[in-house]
Amino acid sequence: MCHHIKPDSVDSYLSGICNQLEHLFPNIRAVRHGHLVARTLAGCKRMFNSPPNRKRPLEIEDLQLLLQVFLPNSHDNLLFRAILLCGFFALHRLGELTYPNNPRLHSSRKLIRRSSVLLTSSSCTYILPSHKADRLFQGSTIIFATQNDDIDPVQPFASYLTSRNQLFPYHPALFIASDGTVPTRSWFISRLRTYLHDNVTGHSLRAGGATFFAAAGWPDNRIQALGCWSSEAFKIYIRKNPVVLQALLHGRILSSHTPTFARV
Repeated sequence: MCHHIKPDSVDSYLSGICNQLEHLFPNIRAVRHGHLVARTLAGCKRMFNSPPNRKRPLEIEDLQLLLQVFLPNSHDNLLFRAILLCGFFALHRLGELTYPNNPRLHSSRKLIRRSSVLLTSSSCTYILPSHKADRLFQGSTIIFATQNDDIDPVQPFASYLTSRNQLFPYHPALFIASDGTVPTRSWFISRLRTYLHDNVTGHSLRAGGATFFAAAGWPDNRIQALGCWSSEAFKIYIRKNPVVLQALLHGRILSSHTPTFARV
């Protein structure tokens, strides 16, 4: 079966079969988890599994390039810069900052509201209404502060907010394009790939931010909390060899301090 279907899918199919036939065969789950079936599936995964196709994470150098290219001389450039830095430093999923490409999936309930933003000269706070791991729809408070680091996310965000307030003072959404619409995923990705090509995607922001914080010496539990991961699956986003991370961490300890970002 694994010759034609991915081994992970075979595992899911077997679970579905058990669910549908359990009333006819009460012992079907015991058979499903039996030694022979478990070892056969493990062997199939080893023989036929396909390698994951992960896009590369963004790095600080990529952010610097994009900020130099997309100069703050238009509203859409300011919007792109704000989403870029929020996605990277707050470990956002791109879907938390933009609309899906399919209009039928648009929901105003998931939009970050302009009214939730609190901006000072050294920090920014806003409320994320919901996210993938927020099953109770309690929302999260996003906080990031000005740092003496390579990139300051607060100043570009403040510049965008000024432009947004002048053009759309009564629009409820925080992120709005120059035509008055909420930017879509393709709107952002098309600009991102203009200079970084096809080896990056929306998850490159989240993966890059997680790798950045790991290299800065953040413990796993803080990275997990910032990205609102409900399990240790976040570790697959940290895309550097542990030896490289240790070298980066040692260099940062000697040269600088750790930036301040949080989700509450």
